[in-house]
Amino acid sequence: MSAPGSGPDVSRAESCVVACADAWRGAGEIMASPFGTIPSLGARLAKLTFAPDLVLTDGEAALMVGAPPIATRPAELVREAAMPYRSVFDVVWSGRRHIMMMASQIDRTGNQNISAIGPHAHPKVQLVGVRGAPGNSVNHPTSYWVPDHSVRTFVEQVDVVSGVGYARAAAAGPGATRFHDVRRVVSNLGVFDFETPGHTMRLRSFHPGVTVDEIVAATGFTLAVPDHVAETRLPTPEELDLVRVVLDPGSQRDREVRS
Repeated sequence: MSAPGSGPDVSRAESCVVACADAWRGAGEIMASPFGTIPSLGARLAKLTFAPDLVLTDGEAALMVGAPPIATRPAELVREAAMPYRSVFDVVWSGRRHIMMMASQIDRTGNQNISAIGPHAHPKVQLVGVRGAPGNSVNHPTSYWVPDHSVRTFVEQVDVVSGVGYARAAAAGPGATRFHDVRRVVSNLGVFDFETPGHTMRLRSFHPGVTVDEIVAATGFTLAVPDHVAETRLPTPEELDLVRVVLDPGSQRDREVRS
């Protein structure tokens, strides 16, 4: 058996947790707002290790002490300060938040869709609506988590623009670009960014057990692929212990991403 933190001992879900955590590396004292099990574990792991200044909320109206396990019931959370809803907007509009939202569709320029699938007049599937995605994506750094990477989720053009991508933000002018920053896209196959001359999606790393060819085949647009693509880093033994023993002893991560 391999040593902890290496090789087959690490599940795909745990690789995804580390990839999400790294999205907040070097962030400083900002509000981290993760959506989904894997991003929530990533934000808490980052706070307990290399990003101690991250501020986490209870998802309602308070700031949490530390980084409790994700299965902690609301009544058991320790809160250190009030965070009224109006105060959230003060943080949002100042650029001092980094949200990681989910995406039902995402395209090559970073537009995200969580509203509906199909033609606008007669959609095939009605989703949750655009919600706060437009304001989030132009007011502070935004990343996305996609647990099922396929040509249906990574599309040439999203059916409805919820989160604003680079081309649309540029067309909207300075008010939309001041804090606009689509930082990362993490899927169950790899990690992506937009660090290309035209701000189109680029493969940043592939998860252990995945090939570049698999990722390209599962993507519905031409993906920028550098000559050398790294493998997503493995969790350290300390990180693996925090995920398995402290943050997610019930293995909820494996329900969102199966190995």
